[in-house]
Amino acid sequence: MMEEKNAYTIKFVGLKEGKHQFDYQIKDEFFEFFEYDDFNTTDVKANIELNKKANMLEFTFDLTGVMNLDCDVSTEAYDQKIQNRLELVVKFGEEYNDDHEDVLILPWSEYEIDVKQYIYEAIVLAIPQKRIHPGVEDGTLNSEILDRLEDYQPEAENDNKDEEEIDPRWEDLKKLLNE
Repeated sequence: MMEEKNAYTIKFVGLKEGKHQFDYQIKDEFFEFFEYDDFNTTDVKANIELNKKANMLEFTFDLTGVMNLDCDVSTEAYDQKIQNRLELVVKFGEEYNDDHEDVLILPWSEYEIDVKQYIYEAIVLAIPQKRIHPGVEDGTLNSEILDRLEDYQPEAENDNKDEEEIDPRWEDLKKLLNE
């Protein structure tokens, strides 16, 4: 587990000023540390660009890949494309402070940063809140659960009656608006 922790640590002290690239391939095992298992499989590439300046660090996290998720409607598994970008500015000060969303303050004595948490957040935020199988949206998915849901749908005839029968009081109110 010690190697895993160090795998996502970037030592910035020995780096020259300018841009540096770091690439990580994120698989299922990555999420064990966070005890996050709200997916079936994952294959995401994290490309991190570090722009080292004299008095601060600028990180850009670009994540692209695929996560296999369960549909919220049909419970069928499907591949969800993941894409997200996260920017982080690291400044230096007297003590550690991560109160701000996109600014991190590290003590002057620090020489490395663990980017694992930021990769995790960027991936989780890229997952849609409502997970819907593409076959549900375009009507091509054949599923027993979808058939059951259709059986419980309200009849369309009731909707048409509501549109045809307009309360006369509403008509009178509409006349007032037009005057």
